[in-house]
Amino acid sequence: MDKGLAVSVLDLVSMRASESAGSAIARSVNLAQHVEQWGYQRYWLAEHHSIPGLACSATPVLIGHVAAATKTIRVGSGGVMLPNHAPLVVAEQFGTLEALYPGRIDLGLGRAPGGDFQTMRALRRDLQQSGDDFPALLAELQTYLGPERPGQVVKAIPGQGSNVPITLLGSSGFSAQLAGMQGLPFAFAAHFAPEHLYEQLSYTAKNSGQAKYCGSPTSW
Repeated sequence: MDKGLAVSVLDLVSMRASESAGSAIARSVNLAQHVEQWGYQRYWLAEHHSIPGLACSATPVLIGHVAAATKTIRVGSGGVMLPNHAPLVVAEQFGTLEALYPGRIDLGLGRAPGGDFQTMRALRRDLQQSGDDFPALLAELQTYLGPERPGQVVKAIPGQGSNVPITLLGSSGFSAQLAGMQGLPFAFAAHFAPEHLYEQLSYTAKNSGQAKYCGSPTSW
């Protein structure tokens, strides 16, 4: 592969008709091992809940499984839906992954629920949430992954000081603008809204962020 072109995979761990989740996960591991050999840069796993045919609900577990079966490729989330989880728990999970696989873990974050309203209720989300609290949740998560602050009482152990790289994901201008303001990489879900790709990436570029293109459900 041309080393000047970084190519990566986004995997939803799809199950074929009548296929078990275990078999689908095994195929994902096999794919990760092959793309690692081919020189791909990253292997990211999505978070979706209560969707028949997708076995990617326990994203951090899958990341650890794929990372254990590979050697060099970066493995991460594409992405963890942050409003579904307490930031401390996310920091502990990815801090643990980083401790196990140093320098190979990515944390992609989204603000969508990853499911329908009934699934949101089952995840204990406030059904009135609009995603507007995403910046506050992100700031809290960054506190747990960054250096310990003077007087900080709650710490992510493992996680504190790990500085696991964060990328914001989105299909609208909200996360693009936030990424630009924070100076964070941004991956646009062009397979959801391809007509808005260049518009949303421009939000990030105007604010000195780092744009990454999420081109399809299988590669970005």
